[in-house]
Amino acid sequence: MDPEHPATGDPAGGDPAGDPAGGDPTSDPAGGESYSRGQDMLVLLQTLQTPWSTRELQQLKEEAWRGFAALDDPRAGLLHLLGGIRGWRWKGSSLEAWVTCELERWLQTQPPPGPAQGSPGLKQLQARALRVLAECPPSLVEPLVSIFRLRDVDRSRLLAHVHRLQQEGKFKEAVVLGTRLRLQPELDLEQMSAPLLLQDKVNLVERYVDGFPDLQRRLLALMDSWCQSGFDISVVARRYPQVTSLRLEKLSPRVLTRQVLRLLERYGLDPASCPHAVSQRHLAALRYLCYKRFVEGSMSQESWADHVRGLVGPSPWLQEQLLASQDDVALAARCARDLSLPEDQLPASVVTELRRLQLQERTAEAPFTDTRDQYYQLPIAREDVHFLATWEDLARHEGELLRPGQVVGMDLEWRPSFCTGGRPQASLMQVAVEGRVFLLDLPALSQPAGGQASQAFSRLVSRLLSDPSITKLGYGMAGDLKSLGASCPALAQAQKQLQGGLDLLQVHKQIRVANMPAPGADGAQGTRGLSLLVQQVLGKPLDKSQQLSNWDRRPLGEEQQLYAAADAYCLLEVYWALCREPARFQLSGDLARSPPLGHSKRSGAPEPPGPQEASAPPQQVPEVAAGAFRVVCDSMLQGLARSLRCLGVDALTLGTGEDHRQAAEVARREGRIILTSGLPYHQLRAQVGAGRCLWVDCSLKAPQQAKAVLRHFHVCVTHADIFSRCQACNCDQYLKVSKDLMKQLVWLSGRQEDPSSTGDEAQSEDTQEPGSAPEEMPGGCTYNPPCRWLEEADLQVRVPATLGNGTRLQLAGIPTGVLRRPGLRHFYCCVGCGKVFWEGSHLGRVASQFREILTAAPGSHGPSVASIPSSGCPKPPWPAP
Repeated sequence: MDPEHPATGDPAGGDPAGDPAGGDPTSDPAGGESYSRGQDMLVLLQTLQTPWSTRELQQLKEEAWRGFAALDDPRAGLLHLLGGIRGWRWKGSSLEAWVTCELERWLQTQPPPGPAQGSPGLKQLQARALRVLAECPPSLVEPLVSIFRLRDVDRSRLLAHVHRLQQEGKFKEAVVLGTRLRLQPELDLEQMSAPLLLQDKVNLVERYVDGFPDLQRRLLALMDSWCQSGFDISVVARRYPQVTSLRLEKLSPRVLTRQVLRLLERYGLDPASCPHAVSQRHLAALRYLCYKRFVEGSMSQESWADHVRGLVGPSPWLQEQLLASQDDVALAARCARDLSLPEDQLPASVVTELRRLQLQERTAEAPFTDTRDQYYQLPIAREDVHFLATWEDLARHEGELLRPGQVVGMDLEWRPSFCTGGRPQASLMQVAVEGRVFLLDLPALSQPAGGQASQAFSRLVSRLLSDPSITKLGYGMAGDLKSLGASCPALAQAQKQLQGGLDLLQVHKQIRVANMPAPGADGAQGTRGLSLLVQQVLGKPLDKSQQLSNWDRRPLGEEQQLYAAADAYCLLEVYWALCREPARFQLSGDLARSPPLGHSKRSGAPEPPGPQEASAPPQQVPEVAAGAFRVVCDSMLQGLARSLRCLGVDALTLGTGEDHRQAAEVARREGRIILTSGLPYHQLRAQVGAGRCLWVDCSLKAPQQAKAVLRHFHVCVTHADIFSRCQACNCDQYLKVSKDLMKQLVWLSGRQEDPSSTGDEAQSEDTQEPGSAPEEMPGGCTYNPPCRWLEEADLQVRVPATLGNGTRLQLAGIPTGVLRRPGLRHFYCCVGCGKVFWEGSHLGRVASQFREILTAAPGSHGPSVASIPSSGCPKPPWPAP
């Protein structure tokens, strides 16, 4: 055990109640310093310093046990030791704490020396121990209680000690001691908790009432009484003059109300037990609603009145506070008008202003202002918005909702809650597909639990969430999925079921648009959240006037349905715009790799689609040969393409600046798999279908990416596949060139190499060039791909050396020393790009790098050596499928 954790386990690694050295620790004085009876505990502490500092754990324990046995009364010695410590401000562990815990273990093995149980001497030790216990670190409470048998002490003595601490102004120590000795039911709750609440030590008070439901109710009643309107907390403070560090600013009605409501929810108590705190919460909600309605103007009169009536109810005090909270009489009159309050309940000034307002409305018709052009408009027809409330509705549209490979936008709506309680129940789920939006009535479809509609709904949503071929878009998906699970218990694991999700909130954090604010940059009063994203990407914000409407009401209003449909459909349009122009928003082109769910690591954003998340390869081809595996890579995966070609895979790449949609066209035309690492992943996957598009992690190196791809698609790679394709251009056709012919071609090209030179004198001149040191792989195989010799007839012209298909041989890439190397018999040239290869050590390195995925082909002789120059080359036409 590490002595830095003195309260747990045996530092010698054995039984804490056993003998540390396998025998009596006092029987072998030669093993350490001998102790005489009555020797002081401080001397023992000094003796233990050396093994403590060197962490000699076995020696430390042996010395300690011998020392305990040598003392007349180790318990008294411990109190003398601990009593000399001032402040107990230990940083981590201490030798004193370790000695305390070790003494507890030692006393468990034998009768304790010193005063007997019930004797006056033990009572004196217990009284001293109580004073130490009130100030010691939490880790020493249980050892001290055990060592001094404090639970056997007469409770009246314990209570008297706690009261004495209070009288001395040691309120924290009194509460801590009362908590540790479980004295709470016999102590006055207000006297114990009020001084700590005045010092903003709510956490200590919470621990004090933990496990005592009656005390929890009484604590909340006390705190709630401080929340009532007009209460002066300084009156309470004057009752406790010993409290010097008052934090009365932490006990304002607003702050205290939050504390009460938090504890109310934690303890699961009825809100009616805290009427003052609930009224304060309602008042704060009323002020917020008035701000949204009359200042910000973002809330409709109907929604405002609906919420305010629910909050005010029959409470005359809240009605009075609502009117009094308005800055001027005109606003108070508008409140009274919208709520249809009777005039006899209104102040005279408000009545006068209300009558003037009513007269003005009768005599002057307000001009109509159409503000729709200022906001994002739903681009589909009203008949394409469908309200689904029965299992028959779900069955009718199931095919459209679960179409593989599509992109859907998802959102939830719920009635705002301004009172206590947990997460609100979702009222509506919106699912947008291209051209249509479906509004799912959650109260109707989730109740009764286990009913036909509920089962059909949970099955459909589970299939939608778990299908990786369907891209699910959201904005703050974690919160929506939690609310969905709270509303429909059958979907409690919705977050874990999600595959193929993309949280645009995480993408939004990466977006930067010229002359537009970053997310949240314009403060509370500006456009925020999804509305800001829509404004940045599509040019206009969302109209949020229905956001706080009553979503539990049925039937939903027309404006509510259009708002809900737009909230989901805008996700599709934003996604499509980002896919078209990622550079405009300064995105890296890697939309799929937003932070995953659980990073906040807030649960809400999707896992980046990786090999484990993509659809499985076609089941009818469980294993495919490397030469038959065909892929097309985006422009960011050039290195991966070269690694795959190195292993014989037919790998095409898009050029820089080529539209990613071309990858889908090539994949469909030639039956290729799309490999992508960036923004177009979800859109490409939707175009080519399940299992035909794979997201590749750009943080991996190219060989690691290649291994992941080959494993995912069960591609079988043999030694014979290595360098069966040109890494540069993907061509799989070579011509073999004799050394003599290559010397002639190089000489004719203008190089200074004499074709008649034997090269014996310079065989090591270029030993640092790739492939210049011939080397055989295990098994003695050599590189010998199936190809014919280059003949004179194959050359269209000799200077520069050009093949019949117009490909010019890249002779400049051949180092001079290679032509003079003994043992080198021939070269190879790629028919597609003219790259020249020769025997070397490169293939041995490649075979070693990919050895865990190589399969030995029966009867095959794996290639041995080949070197590949790294210079670029013209891209040849794509090989035929």
